[in-house]
This record gives sequence, structure tokens and C-alpha cells, in this order.
Amino acid sequence: MRIPRLIVTSGEPAGIGPDLCLAIAGREWPCDVVVAADIELLKQRAQQLRLNIRLLPYVSSTICPAHQPGTLRVLHVPTAEPVEPGKLNVANAHYVLNLLDAAAQGCLTGEFDAMVTAPVQKSVINDAGVPFSGHTEYLAEHTGGSYPVMMLATETLRVALATTHLPLQDVSAAITDELLSRVIRIIDHDLRTRFDIPAPRILVCGLNPHAGESGHLGREEIEVIAPTLERLRQQGLQLIGPAPADTAFTPHMLQQADAVLAMFHDQGLPVIKFAGFGDCVNITLGLPIVRTSVDHGTALSLAGSGQADASSLATAMQMALRMTHAPTSQAIRPALPA
Repeated sequence: MRIPRLIVTSGEPAGIGPDLCLAIAGREWPCDVVVAADIELLKQRAQQLRLNIRLLPYVSSTICPAHQPGTLRVLHVPTAEPVEPGKLNVANAHYVLNLLDAAAQGCLTGEFDAMVTAPVQKSVINDAGVPFSGHTEYLAEHTGGSYPVMMLATETLRVALATTHLPLQDVSAAITDELLSRVIRIIDHDLRTRFDIPAPRILVCGLNPHAGESGHLGREEIEVIAPTLERLRQQGLQLIGPAPADTAFTPHMLQQADAVLAMFHDQGLPVIKFAGFGDCVNITLGLPIVRTSVDHGTALSLAGSGQADASSLATAMQMALRMTHAPTSQAIRPALPA
């Protein structure tokens, strides 16, 4: 049986992405690991970190050799200018996007089974004149995904978002029947196909405090969220809510669900990051490819210091293997308590 091949994008070159890729190269992996990066950048960073990693140019092949600890196969993508750890350079903004393009295209053609992304610095990409709101939206546009849904997962909790990178003042208008129906159907579909859950149970948060308190604290639950959930229930989906967000994450409620749908970014993500920061994986649902990512940023101040923690990247790689249905004990299966 052919083993899976993961493509790992090294992210912002001045950040800790290259450090993390070099760190995971020293571990055992039950798959073929390829890193998209400038190979000279990795050589320089390895020397700075005093890591003895043998860097091998990646050549496209149908043969997937198992990863050998201490080596790293590199899909070479050149930076525009030399990189100094911790110092952002707008000239290298397009390099970051070139990494994503190469990885995504390889996944679409079947060369890679999944992509795992190290963190990027959105600000420097925007400063280069590229409208970029994040991996999620960018990859949806470049892979033909019907609609991207961000979900973060630990071993015991999954939290998806109805809206992602929106100002809070715009969230209410964005919560429509069409949006909720699309997002919930994608979550239901991917929990079935990517996580082998035959009948997913989705706990849906309300938008307002106390889920609107019968309309006294807002009417979005009455006019939009509850009617949408009821219509989808009649079509066979297992939905709970709308539930007050301040009680949705209690053990009693979580025991009834396979995933939680939060209405906006900071309603759901602080909870799961508090519960499992460093062991949390960012997953993009709704794509024709498997994509996972770390749950942290570029940590510019740690680049080249040897202090960066690769645990989140390692967990993201394990999750990607799980989602490709790789037969390996190392791949984690996040599941809520029964």
C-alpha cells in the first residue's frame, strides 16, 4: 500500500516556520514528508540553530519513500531577497503565496495527499498590495472550494466558525439563512467523510448573550438562526441549538455533540485555544483537498532562537494523516467525550 505524502509549507520566511520544519525533520513519520521552502533559507536556518539536517531536493515521483529522521525533502521555491530572522520584508510576500500555490496545486493533481501550513504574516502580504485575509479564504479561491469553513480541533473538542475574519460590527448582517445552511452542510459532510462520523451532531451557538433571551437581547436567533436549524433538522441533520455561547462549552453540552459551531471568530476560538493551545489544529473544511495548520502565529521574536515549539505543527501533520485515512497509530482522532 502506498504511504501518504504530506506537503508542508514553511510560511513567513522571517518567522518560525522554517525552524518548525527543521524540527519535525528530526522525528519519525509514517509518511513521505516534503517541505515547500527556499532550500538555501533552510540551510542557513539549520546552521543558525545548529541542527544537522540533510536537505534533499524534492523531485516529483509516484514513489513515496518513508521519511528518514535527520533528512528533509525540499520542494525548492526561491525567495526574492535574503531572509533575516525576525525582520519582515515586503519583497518576500509573494514567495509566501508561491509556497501555497505550489502545495495546493500538488494536492489537486494528487501528487500530495494533504497540505500542512506553517504560519504566515498577513500584514506583510497586504503591505505588498495583495488583498489577503488568511489561508482559509486564499486556498478556497485557488482550489475551487465551494465555501471555506474554519474549524479548530483538539483531541477532545472541535469548533467551527460561521464567520471568520470580519469586524464584529459586520457579523450580524452576515448571519443569514443561506450562510448558515451552507456552513452547517459543509461541517456535516466533512465530519462524515474526513472524520468517519456517520451521523454528526452539531451544537450551534446563538449570536447574542443568552441566545437573545427570547428577543430581549437581539432577534437574530428568532428570525434567522432557529428557523434555519429547524428546516435543516427536517432534512435529517442532527442539530442542537441555538444555545447560549456561555453554556455551550460546558461538559454536559459537549457530551451531546461532535462539533460546535460558533457565530464569530472570538466567540469560539478563545475557548478551544485555552483548552488546547499548542495541541490545537486549524482545519479548513469545504475544500477538495485536505489542509491543516498550526494554531499560532509567526512568532518573529523567536525565529532562529531555538526556542520555537514544533508541537502544533507536528499535531497538524498527524491530523492531516488522520484525515487522509492513513493507517497509522500516530494519526490522532479528535473525539468529544461520549
